[in-house]
Amino acid sequence: MKNLTNSAIDRQNILSNLNAVEDIQKHVGLVGMLLDGEYKFTKKQIVDFYVVDDSTIERYISLNELELKSNGYEIFKGVKLKKFKEEFGWMLGEVNKIPQLGVFNFRAFLNLGMLLTESEKAKALRSVILDIVIDGLNKKTGGSTKLINQREDEFLIAIAREPLYRKEFTSALNLYLEMGNYKYAAYTDAIYKAIFKENAAEYKNILQLEESQNVRETMYSDVLKLIASFEIGIADELKQESGKLNRKLQPKELDNLIDSFTEKRFWIPQIEDVRSKMASRDYGFRDVVHERLKSYIGQLTEDDFQRFLGDKSKDLEERIKENIDVFKRLKDR
Repeated sequence: MKNLTNSAIDRQNILSNLNAVEDIQKHVGLVGMLLDGEYKFTKKQIVDFYVVDDSTIERYISLNELELKSNGYEIFKGVKLKKFKEEFGWMLGEVNKIPQLGVFNFRAFLNLGMLLTESEKAKALRSVILDIVIDGLNKKTGGSTKLINQREDEFLIAIAREPLYRKEFTSALNLYLEMGNYKYAAYTDAIYKAIFKENAAEYKNILQLEESQNVRETMYSDVLKLIASFEIGIADELKQESGKLNRKLQPKELDNLIDSFTEKRFWIPQIEDVRSKMASRDYGFRDVVHERLKSYIGQLTEDDFQRFLGDKSKDLEERIKENIDVFKRLKDR
């Protein structure tokens, strides 16, 4: 089980999952003060809920101020505090006399609960949070996240176009490389390694895929698009180099060509972006770590959760049914 007190990435991945936050809020049932469409909570309410003293909350706010503020903790003063007091002054007691007031929304309340180690209620809440998040993920994905990539809107187009670019690459290998049939698997792996540092077997092992499963069916659309760019780009360079030499290339020559192709500066931001998305999404959604991409793991965004788990996300079968004509045209091109 993940230790939320130690991992800012794990905390933020939950707090960015707005559907999970809503489910947790219903479960907790903490009553706040509704201001501008959002429930607010004072430090006293936080102290009472987590059963800790005021100084403990102050210490955690001081140590984690940037994180808490990014998730909705605010200091009310001036006009905003005046409005708050006018609406809820009867509930605030002595707080009415102070010139500024720290106010939490529900996300900031959860954020603090993920950090507090002195509170038994916070510890119990962390366990509930993880259960609710896992339950919500299972409901959306049917109990398996291996094909969560297919719920993205752009996946259908990416996977439908993939064979067209793949054919260009394999045809170029056939026509311009002096090597047996092993070349197709070997140089597919070479592209995988250039982009995300793993060959197909390593990738399958990390995601615990069946031997017969097509790895590209589990890849995010961003990864598929970059693989396609590499395949048609290397196919063009292979053809051009073979024409210059007036013969097929040897494997070592193609190795050098791929190294040179990968090191071109315009690939750097694209490769970095794909590595970050793949590492972060697989960690956040599939709970797996690509060891060679570990440094690329970051926080998922609210957009990531909407893209793969939100109302617009759907499984592949449903998308194909809705877009059958488009799908057929792409496959037939």
